[in-house]
Amino acid sequence: MNTNYRPTAAFVGASWGALIIGMAAYLIGLWNAQMQLNEKGYYLVLLLYGLFAAISLQKTVRDRAEGLPVTGLYASLCWFSLMASIGLLGVGLVNATLALSEKGFYAMSFALSLFAVVAVQKNVRDLQAAGPAPESKLSDS
Repeated sequence: MNTNYRPTAAFVGASWGALIIGMAAYLIGLWNAQMQLNEKGYYLVLLLYGLFAAISLQKTVRDRAEGLPVTGLYASLCWFSLMASIGLLGVGLVNATLALSEKGFYAMSFALSLFAVVAVQKNVRDLQAAGPAPESKLSDS
């Protein structure tokens, strides 16, 4: 049974809003951080790698749920990449010379960004599968 549900505009907006807030908070914190440029690069690459891994894993899981072929190797690489990005962020934060509140800030904005990018990817795919939006009844008046 393949029924396509169109996500509401509120959910789509909330998902995009959460992604923008999470990424902006992380990046603004990184911009203002008193750390060397190579450390900033490390945390920037972890955010980008984590977002890509989360999107790829969400797509892989959904493809499998819909019966589309996905190799076990690719699915394993998606899981490994997501866990590696989370693990590397954890290792980086444990060893960073940051205040505990700053470490928590980076961890929470990273987690929010990962969650939000999965929701955004789901919405994009659901909207594409649902096709064009139905005509509004208000436009008939």
